[in-house]
Amino acid sequence: MTLPELKLWVMKSVGRFLPQLALVLLAALVITGNASAQPPWPPSAEAAKHTYPLNLDPQVHEAFEHFYNLDYEGAVKGFEAVHAAHPHDPMAADYLLITIIFRELYHLDLLDTTLYAHEGFLTSKRLVQEDPQARARIEQLHQEAVSECDAVLKNNPNDVNALFARGWARAMHAAYIGMVDHSFVGGLHQALQAKNDNQRALELDPQYVDAKMIVGIQMFSVASLPGPLRILVGMAGIGGSKSKGLEYLAEAGKSGLITSVESRTAMCLFLRHDGRYNEAITVAHELSTEYPHDYLFRLEEANLMKDAGKGMAAVNEYKRVIADGKREGYFVDPRLQLAYFGEAEGLRGQNLFADAAQAYIDAELQPTCSDWMKRRAEVNAGEMLDITGQRARAVAQYQLAAYGGEDPQQNQLAQNYLKSPYTGR
Repeated sequence: MTLPELKLWVMKSVGRFLPQLALVLLAALVITGNASAQPPWPPSAEAAKHTYPLNLDPQVHEAFEHFYNLDYEGAVKGFEAVHAAHPHDPMAADYLLITIIFRELYHLDLLDTTLYAHEGFLTSKRLVQEDPQARARIEQLHQEAVSECDAVLKNNPNDVNALFARGWARAMHAAYIGMVDHSFVGGLHQALQAKNDNQRALELDPQYVDAKMIVGIQMFSVASLPGPLRILVGMAGIGGSKSKGLEYLAEAGKSGLITSVESRTAMCLFLRHDGRYNEAITVAHELSTEYPHDYLFRLEEANLMKDAGKGMAAVNEYKRVIADGKREGYFVDPRLQLAYFGEAEGLRGQNLFADAAQAYIDAELQPTCSDWMKRRAEVNAGEMLDITGQRARAVAQYQLAAYGGEDPQQNQLAQNYLKSPYTGR
């Protein structure tokens, strides 16, 4: 087997692990990481020497403030103005790209890390009804950023800023197609290209801290693969190290100008992966305090409490998030189905099945609930109703979930339960 053939085979073999990589590349608004607060603004003169120049624009900083408070429309408006003022700057396209990607994933209910805890969800055959206009804009911005960077790099292959901007565009696009299309092999290919761009940027300028995020993510992700796959990946020239990956993410989290939150996000997800929940909870609380009107930061704190086995404390935290979500103007467009679903899972873990059934039903009834989440809530509500002996109500839930929609697996589960009640096994 030739080396190119080996690399292709390895990519196909590990393609099923892309969702984890895609998630940590994209989860900036979901959870904080294990680092200090964002670097001071404006940055020091020394820091300004080692970042993309457009990152220093106050208008960019202001747009990111909207972004981190989940005001996607405000962020899009701000970044559209930046893009209009810098029509041939790939970083201006990148800002818009990441914002539109996040906005669409949020509207599709795909920015809650609880949903990615099990590989079965990640590799399911569910469909996603994305907005075709948004998808077209994402593809256009991705191509624009990459093409503009390619033109710069053709004349100067060592342009650090162009390498970083191209890597960032590739990473975000890889994450999107992985999560929405389940195009894991194609996404993995782009993710590896993104890592190579950022690694080359660091070779040219070791103090270009923002570039450490994607490199650190891949280092940790590869080191987390099962042993045989890790060996095969190594044969293809793709190395990994948990400690080095966390070190890179800590540095970007502390000093990165536009990857600080994303890097701390990745760190926290990795801590969660390794069962270090209390560390993640502490920092999640710090960031939810820093951004009290960021719905997803608050939600993730409750998610981590639930995963850490703090059942009723997590349930109470979900209830507080829901109560704040009902306050006029407290959050921007809170997707309360995510909190209701988390509350239901917490109640289920405490064997409070009747209360869990109601929370699942509350999730499915939210006006912004996506179709695929609605089907999951309906099936889970039916299970809880079956356990509590309410077969007629359970059947009604299964009938809602049995046909149509975006998740064939939930359809099949519901059809099975219509024939035989759920018994808890």
